[in-house]
Amino acid sequence: MSLTLLERPHEHVALLKLNRPEARNALNDPLRAELAERFQALSADRQTRCIIVTGNERVFAAGADLKEIVDSSPIDMMSRRVLYFWKVIAGCRKPVIAAVNGFALGGGCELALQADIIIAGEGAKFGQSEVSVGIMPGGGATQRLTRAIGKYRAMKMLLTGEHVTAQEALRLGFVSEVVADDKVLDAALRTATTIASMPPLAIEQIKEVVLAGMDASLDAGLMLERKAFEMLFASRDQEEGMRAFIEKRKPDFEGR
Repeated sequence: MSLTLLERPHEHVALLKLNRPEARNALNDPLRAELAERFQALSADRQTRCIIVTGNERVFAAGADLKEIVDSSPIDMMSRRVLYFWKVIAGCRKPVIAAVNGFALGGGCELALQADIIIAGEGAKFGQSEVSVGIMPGGGATQRLTRAIGKYRAMKMLLTGEHVTAQEALRLGFVSEVVADDKVLDAALRTATTIASMPPLAIEQIKEVVLAGMDASLDAGLMLERKAFEMLFASRDQEEGMRAFIEKRKPDFEGR
């Protein structure tokens, strides 16, 4: 049985579902490896313009599979190459939307934090609960969560292992939108379809510049933005978009 299910709800949208319901979608090595393979292929696929990653109606992902790692040595942990799997997802060139129902804890929360947009159901819960089992986050939360919500709020979550509701996550600034639990996928698909209708090269450049600029000075970030802006004037989509606007018609973006 595949540990991830790939669907195509729209010609330019990929819907990727975690598929370990018996383990509340806990992230074991085979699931991480399959996720990385999926993201690598979708990142290179010209027909894919936006990716949604989700769990099921009860749980997004409940964290790492502790049964797999409880007796591991440091060398065992190093040889698992977990950082490589995370880097493939983080390096995806296409916009990624996390559609979250239920628990997104530990590695599940870190998976959501890899996304560019997080849409959560009203009943969703987020948390970095690693400290409660004697370890700490190892999939990026100490860095990504801190960048998303600031040191003091992130420290409270990381040091206490507390869970926060979707509404609290929205207030803190690391959830983009909260909707009714049964509307999460609809809202994610609506956003993904809108993104997929936009010029792919511009979308790709926006994501690249925003992520690169977060770790750069303001001047360096503005230079990256200006260079990317100017480069897009070499694309067919730039001319098509502006001509369509002037001619009052819908543009046909090809990603060229």
